[in-house]
Amino acid sequence: MSSFADARSLAVVIFLGFVALSLLLCGLAAADQDDPEHFYAGGNAALGPVGGGLAVAGDYISAATLLSTTGSVALAGFDGLLFLLATVASLFLVMRLLANRLRAQGVFTLGDFLTERLQDPSVRRALGVTTLVVLVPLLLVQLTTAGTVMAAMFGLPEGAVTGCTVASGALMVCYSAFGGMRGTGYVQILKVAVVLAAVTLLAGLVLAHYGWSPFALFDAARQGSGEGSAYTRPGLQFGHGALGALDLIGFQATLVLGAACMPHITMRLHPLPDAETARRTGVWAVAPVALLCAGILVVGLGASALIGHEALRAADPAGGTSLLMVTGALDPGAAGPRDSLLFALVACAAFATTLAAVAGITLAAASSLARDFARTAGARGAGKASSREIRRARWAIVVLGALAVLGSAYTHDRNPQVMLSLSFAVAASTLPSILFHTFFLPGFDARGVRWTVYGTVPLIVGLMVLSPAFSGTPVSIFPDRDFHVYPLQTPGLISIPVGFVLGRLGSRRSGRPRAGRTAAPHARHRAEAAPAGAETAPAGAPWNGPDAG
Repeated sequence: MSSFADARSLAVVIFLGFVALSLLLCGLAAADQDDPEHFYAGGNAALGPVGGGLAVAGDYISAATLLSTTGSVALAGFDGLLFLLATVASLFLVMRLLANRLRAQGVFTLGDFLTERLQDPSVRRALGVTTLVVLVPLLLVQLTTAGTVMAAMFGLPEGAVTGCTVASGALMVCYSAFGGMRGTGYVQILKVAVVLAAVTLLAGLVLAHYGWSPFALFDAARQGSGEGSAYTRPGLQFGHGALGALDLIGFQATLVLGAACMPHITMRLHPLPDAETARRTGVWAVAPVALLCAGILVVGLGASALIGHEALRAADPAGGTSLLMVTGALDPGAAGPRDSLLFALVACAAFATTLAAVAGITLAAASSLARDFARTAGARGAGKASSREIRRARWAIVVLGALAVLGSAYTHDRNPQVMLSLSFAVAASTLPSILFHTFFLPGFDARGVRWTVYGTVPLIVGLMVLSPAFSGTPVSIFPDRDFHVYPLQTPGLISIPVGFVLGRLGSRRSGRPRAGRTAAPHARHRAEAAPAGAETAPAGAPWNGPDAG
């Protein structure tokens, strides 16, 4: 395969082609980005159900999905399969239960949505805090990964990672600031096509190596894992004891609920015009993610079978390099990764994944900064007022991008799983509780939102500091010290129930009924969502989202 082309030159051509095409798409989308409706919401409504679904899938597919989960399958076997199933289940959950309920006109962030539903602007600051705590760690991990993959793709020394991270940050700012929601949507669609093509090719080569027999591949993976029958049972990731089982349950719950409520995912659901579009968008979002996860399963098994767990752990204890390492085993004629055409293709796909992910995350975080923390938060202006808000959002993207580049320079040698755990734990412990109480339980109000956010976030931080994620293990933040007292690696088993309890208790303690304050927005949402001539319920009637049964 290497003899047909100079792999390093091809990597440069593919990379520059992806960057040029994505910048062109963002430039085309920027033509009408001078008002909030187009800048924040010019995504799914303009892309249609097919493009909107693929854009949601692109936002959902992250470096953790592509790289970390491949490593989990290669090293942990059945646990990795569970993580893949949780990934698909989470997106199905958000598209089935939330997509139709979160859509509303003139709503761009979760802060906007909860302000409309609860008729209390004080929820903006709490939702803004949650959004930043969820997205900033995720942004740092994705940006660091983008720099690392770019350096590996071009065969640059380790010292060039910082420069590659800066370059990735500059591209991220361009995509988000000029393209807005529609531009980043185009980039996400392009990313889905590139990643699916690369993973499908790699999975096909793995299966071809074993005579297209999944059973032969599985047997070889089990032998290469060095774990024997334990490879086919849960427990390799966290241990086979009671604590390991609790950690696995907590991690699965955190993954399902956290990924389902990520702010950069829910932001794409607000512009959906009707229930039918929401349903079709869900199909086009879940299908490519399910196909990708199937390919990741095959590639992960191939990494275990072709490379073996010792070599995988020596390169990365978490298995994050498994996807790239398997290309060398499938291209034995190459003298090394720099000379492998297959490596160049897969590395470019991984870079496209991380770069598009950081663009979507940056846009969502900057949108929250511009609207949820502004002095006139969420004001719907026109003319100069709208132009000022868009300028404020673009400056927020620039500032956030610069801070993310600086932060990634200090965290690139740290275990990324800690920041990912923090991000997903906060999302899983606050946002599902808030949305569940908002949609299904009467009496929930702004006080319940504040109790959920300001009570759960410090608890998560405290549990993580006192857990093995920070000390006591070789992959901890402080591997040479041991001050952990909380035995589980993930706080979700405690923080998720606490989030639901705090939301309910906070609303009960407020002692103020919600019905009188929410009648107007309920009626407005129904009127906007209902088709012409359709009847709507009385203004004070209970409501579970547009077209709810």
